[in-house]
Amino acid sequence: MVTEAQTIRSESRSATGPDRTFANRVLDVRDLRVSYQTPRGPVRAVNGVSFFLRAGERLGLVGESGSGKTTTALSLMRLIQPPAVIEGGQVLLDGKDLLSLSEEEMRRARFAEIALIPQGAMNSLNPMMKVGEQLRDTMRAHLDGESGARRDLRIQESLESVGLRPDVMQAYPHELSGGMKQRVCIAMGILLSPKVIIADEPTSALDVVVQRQVMETLGRVQNDLGASIILVGHDMGLMAQFVDRVGVMYGGKLVEVGPVRDIFKDPLHPYTQLLIGSLPTLQSKEMFKGIPGLTPSLLTPPPGCMFHPRCPKAMAHCSVAIPPLEEIKPDRWVACHLYNGSQP
Repeated sequence: MVTEAQTIRSESRSATGPDRTFANRVLDVRDLRVSYQTPRGPVRAVNGVSFFLRAGERLGLVGESGSGKTTTALSLMRLIQPPAVIEGGQVLLDGKDLLSLSEEEMRRARFAEIALIPQGAMNSLNPMMKVGEQLRDTMRAHLDGESGARRDLRIQESLESVGLRPDVMQAYPHELSGGMKQRVCIAMGILLSPKVIIADEPTSALDVVVQRQVMETLGRVQNDLGASIILVGHDMGLMAQFVDRVGVMYGGKLVEVGPVRDIFKDPLHPYTQLLIGSLPTLQSKEMFKGIPGLTPSLLTPPPGCMFHPRCPKAMAHCSVAIPPLEEIKPDRWVACHLYNGSQP
């Protein structure tokens, strides 16, 4: 259950106002396009996504399954595999386009500048290798000249920073609990002090108590590093308690971006309104409300706005023209014909 008090973060963590200066942006994603090549044609999983991440900020990417949020996250790391293809766009990390780097340059940028905490720690850790050896592999790939003793000291410090004892280095993944494995993944992600940490549903398959512990750990290490975080998921309650801003994705596009406080108190896009409206509360005992209709096929998407077949506020214009993502008020971005003034 999510109450208003739980869904609104404290004033100290909320955005204080618009900031359009590039100097304050550690990451700038511009017109990112990713498709999956199939015998029936390309499936456009990410279709013109643009957003930025400020230094020290926490940004959430939310949406239904298949909305493109995980593909977006993996594309930032250049970790997508065939048949997926990055068709275009820019991913500027401190002004350096990650998509234009060579494979070797990108390999060195991973973990050192931008790191991923993957979904499902059990699947991301090698079951045949001890935890310490997996962390050593990460360091060897980036710090060739560092001694073994120095590496182990840094690994111990990283494990301790996420609340794990140094002797976890000698354990195999199957000897650890789900929460401990997820903390190992966090320790691996922060090992080289990256500027940006991408956490892809880091609490999936964990019980609620362990979820809270993992998110507290992630928040603490982020503050210690001064890093920025992109949190990918579909749990709106978790987003409300953790992030500063939220980007809502639908059908491979961003439909709304804004401060988490504003998104929950005054959602603008009809999809965001229905998403917020589907959350249970302690104040009312209404019937559970889902979003009517089905998610669109990305192989044969509907014309115009992707959401118009399910939208209760759809106009005739919505089935013809694709609404651009525009800033309609300071730090509030919406892709909807209700706000951009383009309807006839």
